[in-house]
Amino acid sequence: MTTRCYGFDPVDRAIYAPSVGDAADLGLSTRVFDTTTGMPATDMLVECHRLEPSGWTLLAASRTDAKGRVESLLSGATLTTGDYRMHYMTGAWYARRRVDCFFPSVTLDIRISDAAHHHHVSLLLSPFAYSAHRDS
Repeated sequence: MTTRCYGFDPVDRAIYAPSVGDAADLGLSTRVFDTTTGMPATDMLVECHRLEPSGWTLLAASRTDAKGRVESLLSGATLTTGDYRMHYMTGAWYARRRVDCFFPSVTLDIRISDAAHHHHVSLLLSPFAYSAHRDS
């Protein structure tokens, strides 16, 4: 039995459901939200690495869009089961805004155990704290 989780996206003002099995919708995406301003973190560099036998390999790098998202950091064809590292360049992002921050970068290690589902990682950020969760 597949459990479906539904949520409300306050920026898009839409109800959404996770993608299951549709190859065009599979992959890895992310969103960064600045909790200090209540706004998306636009133009932040995000890297995605995969753990290989030889170590971490950079697969993709992209900047967040006007909604603080990278819609397709990895496509469904690239995403396989395994361990991934998402690296957010928070220090450079805050420096461009002339804001001092405690975390010059945020690194999240995640495990993909089912590549047949879309995986979305949300990062909630402030200059001195962060929180991350898997979203749908």
